[in-house]
Amino acid sequence: MEMPAQPAAQPGPNSFGRQTAAVDLGPVVAFHNVSIAFDGPPVLEDISFTIGPGETRVLLGPAGVGKSVLLKLINGLLRPDHGRIELFGEDISAMTEEQLFPLRTRTGIVFQEGALFDSLTVRDNVAYQLIQEGVSDEEIDRRVHEALTFVELDRTFALFPGSLSGGMRRRVAIARALIHQPELILYDSPTGGLDPITSTTIIELIVKERDVYQVPSILVTHRLQDAFALCTHRFDPEQGHMVPLPQGQTNPNTTFLMLEERRLIFDSTLHDLIHTDNKFVQEFLQ
Repeated sequence: MEMPAQPAAQPGPNSFGRQTAAVDLGPVVAFHNVSIAFDGPPVLEDISFTIGPGETRVLLGPAGVGKSVLLKLINGLLRPDHGRIELFGEDISAMTEEQLFPLRTRTGIVFQEGALFDSLTVRDNVAYQLIQEGVSDEEIDRRVHEALTFVELDRTFALFPGSLSGGMRRRVAIARALIHQPELILYDSPTGGLDPITSTTIIELIVKERDVYQVPSILVTHRLQDAFALCTHRFDPEQGHMVPLPQGQTNPNTTFLMLEERRLIFDSTLHDLIHTDNKFVQEFLQ
C-alpha cells in the first residue's frame, strides 16, 4: 500500500521578490532521448525525464555514472550528441553561448565544494553575478544581506572564504545560488565531504528553500540519508527548522532518479524506490 502524500504546496511569494507560478506552464527541464560521449562509449545514453514547476528531483547513483555531466547538460555547459534538451520551454540543444546566457541567469548552481573565489569577500562571492550586471552597491548589499540571513550567515558578510569552515562555505554557495531569484536550482553533491551534522544543516537549508520559495531543483547525491530526509521532512517556519512529516507521509513534489552504467533506470517516488524489484537499486539502497 502506497504511503499517503502531503498535499502539494500552494504557490506563494518568493521573499526575493519573484512570485511562483500559479498555473502549470509545462516542465522546467525536459530531456528527450539524450546521449553524450567523450571520445569513447556513451557517458549517458537515451536519457528522458522532466522537472516540473515546484518539483525537486533527487539524482542517485554511484560515482562515475554521469550525474555531474547531466547537470552540465541542463545548463548548456555541455551539448548532447543525440536527443533534445528543453530549459524553460526552449530547446537549448544547439543554442549558441550568447543565446544560452539569459537562460543561465535564471538558474542557480551550487557546485561541489562550494567553488568560492578565495580572493573575494563573502559579500562579493554572493553578489558576483549582480556585480557583473552593474547592479548598484546599495541594492547588492541589501540582497546579499537577505540571502546570507536566509542561510544564517549574515555575520560573514565582510569575511573571506578562507576563514570559513567547509559547511559555512557550502551555505555561502547556496546564498550565491539564491541571490538572482532563480527559477531552477542545480545542487551538485552539496554535502559531499562534510560530516553528518554539517550535512544535515545543508539539507535543512535545501528543505527550507524548497518549502519557502518553491523553486524547482535537481540534487545530485550519493548519501541516502540526505535523499530520504528531503522526502520525509518539511520546513516549519514557526520553529525555524525542518521537522519530520507524520509517519508514512512524504513530500509529493520530491521524487527520485537513478543512473546506472549511462542509463536512467529509475524515475519515481520514495515508496517505489524502497519497494522496487530492480536488483541494482536494491543493492544501492543496502
